[in-house]
Parts: sequence; C-alpha cells; structure tokens
Amino acid sequence: QVQLVESGGGLVQAGGSLRLSCAASRNIFSINNIAWYRQAPGKQRELVAAITRGGTTNYADSVKGRFAISRDIAKNTVYLQMNSLKPEATAVYYCNAQLSVPPSNYWGQGTQVTVSS
Repeated sequence: QVQLVESGGGLVQAGGSLRLSCAASRNIFSINNIAWYRQAPGKQRELVAAITRGGTTNYADSVKGRFAISRDIAKNTVYLQMNSLKPEATAVYYCNAQLSVPPSNYWGQGTQVTVSS
C-alpha cells in the first residue's frame, strides 16, 4: 500500500500560481500511475494531470499549457505546478496512486485551492 500527503494549497488571485506537492510513502517507481484530481463543490471529481512510472504525462484539456506535473524521484514526491489560475480551478485537489500488484487505488486527504476573481 501507499500513503499520500498533499500540501501547497491555499488562496491565490486569478492569474496567480501555486505548486502542489504529493509525498508518497514508497518509491514512486513502484507506482504505476500518480495523478492529480480535483473536486469542486457540487461537482464530480475530475482528472487534472497524471504521470506514469515511465514519465509519460497527460492533462485535462482545461489545464493544458498552464499546469505541469513533475516528480522528484529522490524525494518520492510528485508536483503540480499551476499557472495562470482561474476562479474555476477552485476545488479540493487530491493525489491518487494506482498500483498493479495487487491492483489497488489510493488517495490522499486533499488540499484546498481557492482562486479569487
């Protein structure tokens, strides 16, 4: 199993930037896929960005060109750099890890991001 701890959320004005961190309790090379999701009030949780063990990344269309997912293998940490933030990015952001042996899915506790207009 794996524990995930998110940090870096906060209040920022529209157009500003934040960097979220997701610290994993195990070597992130042992994790198939690590992703950031977000859930706004009254809405379903949605995928924001993901990175595979091999380093392949993918992004939701709404954040392409503004958000970047990266990792520091030595620190077992995955980051989400968020630039040019918009009020609609206001949500709780969750880190997710998918393992293959056995197939399993883990979530962090979430970190609140609030973008003021």
